[in-house]
Amino acid sequence: MKQTFYKYQGTGNDFVMIDNRLLTFDKNDTKYVRTLCNRRFGIGADGLILLEPHNEYDFKMVYFNADGNESSMCGNGGRCIVAFAKFLGIIENATTFEAIDGLHRAKIESHSVQLQMQDVPRLEQFESHVFLNTGSPHHVQLQENLAELQVKETGSRIRYGAPYHESGSNVNFVSKISDAIFSVRTYERGVEDETLSCGTGVTAVALAMNFIGETTRNHITLNTQGGTLEVAFKNKDEGYTDIWLIGPAVQVFKGEF
Repeated sequence: MKQTFYKYQGTGNDFVMIDNRLLTFDKNDTKYVRTLCNRRFGIGADGLILLEPHNEYDFKMVYFNADGNESSMCGNGGRCIVAFAKFLGIIENATTFEAIDGLHRAKIESHSVQLQMQDVPRLEQFESHVFLNTGSPHHVQLQENLAELQVKETGSRIRYGAPYHESGSNVNFVSKISDAIFSVRTYERGVEDETLSCGTGVTAVALAMNFIGETTRNHITLNTQGGTLEVAFKNKDEGYTDIWLIGPAVQVFKGEF
């Protein structure tokens, strides 16, 4: 059986995108999903995303990590599926859709997709890092010599160590460039490696840096290995609201597997 797919990327965070409005894709076939995402024996991607119908909103997003397991929210994937929905003619330049963490609004302006993330009511500050959930769990720590850091080795040790253990956390290493600009490198659980960019990760970094006083800004630029993203937000009590992840989402190619 042939599977038509599209390849999308958002600042180097890449996804196999499938139109599953007819609900024909077997979501329980972990091995097949893992094969599609394999960079040697499949298409190659950080994750696989299904666009499915929704009774009330424009569509539903179902996201799988490269290990074949359905996962928590993916910010760059969310921006890419919005671009995909426009390509399919489902939406124009604004949408509301459902993902695993709830409803999201998004809008497209020129080549930029702006995705509203869920509110973050609580952040936890520790001596070495900040922990928060931006649709996915994130460990955020400031890091010297970011360019030389062995992200896979160091990130894996933190991801599997206490207090995260098997459930794990994504791990973000951050270097401050200025009050409004930070560089980020991210180890993603489920991919089990460094990715060129992570949308929920840069969102977590922006909020964490504001939370600990490393920035006074509410609109921050994040430089990743795959490009530049922006995060805008508002302070609310001890957390944050009206959080937007902003950046490009590009269709790379279409194919059959």
